[in-house]
Amino acid sequence: MIGGRLAASIPSPPADWASFSLGPVTIHAYALCILAGIILALLLTQKRFVSFGGHADAVWDIAIWAIPFGIVGGRLYHVVSSPDAYFGPDGDLARIPQIWQGGLGIWGAIALGAVGAWIGARRAGVKLSAFADAAAPGVLLAQAVGRLGNWFNQELFGSPTTLPWGLEIDADNANFPPGADPGTLFHPTFLYELLWNLAGVALLLLLSRKITLRGGRMFWLYAAYYTLGRVWIEALRIDDAEMITLFGITQRLNVWTSIAVFLVSVAILVYLTLTRDPDEELSVYLPGRAPGDAVDDGAPTRPAGDDASTPAAETPGGTPEGPGTAAAEIPDRTAEGPGTAAAAGSAGPSGTAVGAASDNASATGSHASDTGQGGQNRRGNLSETDGS
Repeated sequence: MIGGRLAASIPSPPADWASFSLGPVTIHAYALCILAGIILALLLTQKRFVSFGGHADAVWDIAIWAIPFGIVGGRLYHVVSSPDAYFGPDGDLARIPQIWQGGLGIWGAIALGAVGAWIGARRAGVKLSAFADAAAPGVLLAQAVGRLGNWFNQELFGSPTTLPWGLEIDADNANFPPGADPGTLFHPTFLYELLWNLAGVALLLLLSRKITLRGGRMFWLYAAYYTLGRVWIEALRIDDAEMITLFGITQRLNVWTSIAVFLVSVAILVYLTLTRDPDEELSVYLPGRAPGDAVDDGAPTRPAGDDASTPAAETPGGTPEGPGTAAAEIPDRTAEGPGTAAAAGSAGPSGTAVGAASDNASATGSHASDTGQGGQNRRGNLSETDGS
C-alpha cells in the first residue's frame, strides 16, 4: 500500500526466463519472439499477396533474401546508433554478432531488408512495390511481437514514472540505471510500441478494405504511421544511444531519424496519391514476367532433317508425311499398300521406296494421337500399314 492506495506495476520476468537450454543448445526468448514475429508476418504477407493476384510461393522466394539482409542491417544500425557497448571504454567488439542479447535497429532492417527484397523480387519477376504493399502490415505485426523480447531481456525501458503501469526492473540487472533507487518503476516503452504497432496493423488492414493502397502507398503509409509513434516513444527511453544536436536541440539519433523518415514518407505518399492512377499499379508482376506471359504454341521441337517427328497438324490434309510417302504424292487417295508406296518412291531404287514406306508407316504410328480422338486419317487403319 502506498498513501492508502494499492500500488500497481508491470513485473519483469525472472532473469532465468530470458533463455533456457535444450542439451548443448541455448534458446533465447528474444530470438523466439523475433522468429514468431517473422512467421506471422510471412503468413499475413502471403495472404495479402495472393489477394493481389500473386502466387503464394513468390513470398517465400523473396523472404529468403529479405530476412537475412534485414537482420544484418538491423544489427549494424543498432551498433552504429548505440556504439558505447561495443566501441566505448568498457565496450566489447565480440558482442556485435550476439543479436540474441537484444539490439536490432528497425531502420537498418528496413533499409538492408529492402535490398534483399529487391533481389528476391527481381528473381521472382515481382514488382518490389507490390511486395512492399503486401508486406507492410505484416512488418508492423512482426515489430509488435518482437518487442516482447525486450521485456524478457529487461531492456529498452523509459524514464522513471509513478504511473500504475510502471515497469519493474531488477536492481541487479545490468540494464538498471546507475544511481536509481531499487524499486523504481520505469515507462514500459516496449509495451507502448507493441500496442502502437498492433493498432497500426488494424488501421492498415481496415484502410485497405476501404481504399486502394497500391503502387507503394501502403508501405509509405506504414512508414509514416510507425515513425509518428516512434518519435515520442523513443524520446522516453533512457538506454545508451548516440545523441545528436540539431537546431539547438539534443536528441537521440533514433528520434531524428524517425522525424526525417516521417517527413519523407508523408511527402512520397502525397506524391503517389496525386500523380499515380491506382488502376495502373494492380499487377504484381514485372512486365513479361507474369505466369501467363510465356507463349507456348504447342509445336514440338525436332532436330533438323528429322521428318519422322513431324506431327500431323503440320500437313495440309492432317496426315503424317515424310519423304516419298504415298499420301504426299496422292493427297486425296487412301493408302493402297506396298504397290502404291513403291510407285511413289520410283525415283530411287525399289528397295529404297519400300523402305521409305515402311519408315513412313512407323512415323504414322508414332503420331497417331496428333490426329485427335476419333479423327479421320486418310491412310486407313494405322495398324495395317505398320511394318508394311
